[in-house]
Amino acid sequence: MASADVFPTLTLPVRPPYPPMEALAVGELPAGEGWLYEPKWDGFRCLAFRDGGQVVLQSKSAQRLTPYFPELVAALSALPVERLAVDGEVVVATDGRLDFDALLQRIHPAESRVRRLARETPVTYFVFDALVDDQGRDLTALPLAERRERLERMVARWPVDERLRLSPTTPDRALAARWLAELGGAGLDGVVAKRAEAAYAAGERTAMRKVKRARTADCVVGGFRYAQAGGEVGSLLLGLHDDGGLLHHVGFSASFSVSERRTLKPIVEPLVQAPGFTGSAPGGPSRWSAGRNTSWQPLEPRLVCEVRYDHFSGRRFRHGAKFLRWRPDKDPRLCTFAQVEGGPDRGLEQFWSRQRAG
Repeated sequence: MASADVFPTLTLPVRPPYPPMEALAVGELPAGEGWLYEPKWDGFRCLAFRDGGQVVLQSKSAQRLTPYFPELVAALSALPVERLAVDGEVVVATDGRLDFDALLQRIHPAESRVRRLARETPVTYFVFDALVDDQGRDLTALPLAERRERLERMVARWPVDERLRLSPTTPDRALAARWLAELGGAGLDGVVAKRAEAAYAAGERTAMRKVKRARTADCVVGGFRYAQAGGEVGSLLLGLHDDGGLLHHVGFSASFSVSERRTLKPIVEPLVQAPGFTGSAPGGPSRWSAGRNTSWQPLEPRLVCEVRYDHFSGRRFRHGAKFLRWRPDKDPRLCTFAQVEGGPDRGLEQFWSRQRAG
């Protein structure tokens, strides 16, 4: 991404680089009066600035996103306003769910590729807060409830454009809990709770809480790797079956204590048997693993474990999964991608239909 020192000079009262308000991670939705709840979309946080003919997009880490999303720049340029600054999330949707891997591909240095991807995988910008209104007034000192009202009035004056959407909000904790429970298929990352009376706390975590979706899956242990030192098991290699019955490597679990690692060897070593994975398998050495042993031991596909994960995209767990427990009662053949890949009935369009219906 481009560095922060190339932002153009704007005449807005809030100008890039500007630190967005951040959230404190908590285990459950805060209760009580004075909270507004919003979906937490799985995308790039983005502040958007419009100053006359200039549109600037800024990432959460104060980097320039403007070159990578020309379709969003065009949509913001087409608004019937001269001055504006809003906060939101840039996402890509594929087959009714958010696709973070496709969004990552949009960050590319070649302009020709950027233009092509803008046509093939266009982004949507979910707007959820206003920093400067369409009259050029600084709103950051106002309470969130008032900023939200002004944002809704502004968006109501915008032409209909699928690239720009108002992210929903609710004071109803029960509804927010349903979002948290039901919207995994749409790609929801969690729910954010914000203090309705709070000003925009730039760069702080004082007025905003985030609760990530608790997601678990039952996986086949198709192999393991030894730790770099000590001879104990370092990580379990996880697999899921496709519709044809092939077992594909989808990630790993390595969050074990010293005592837990000692219990793993007698469980896995008697089951060492090729091939382990019958579909995609763990890769070998790469430039990212120089000097590190990446060899792995295949296992007979009999062990099933339950893991907790945060994101699943590109047919893989995006980060290491947390081992929860063994599942000796689970048939390994039932550990399929259906657990982690939501169907279209739980996708974005159904969510928006419900919002329109109230």
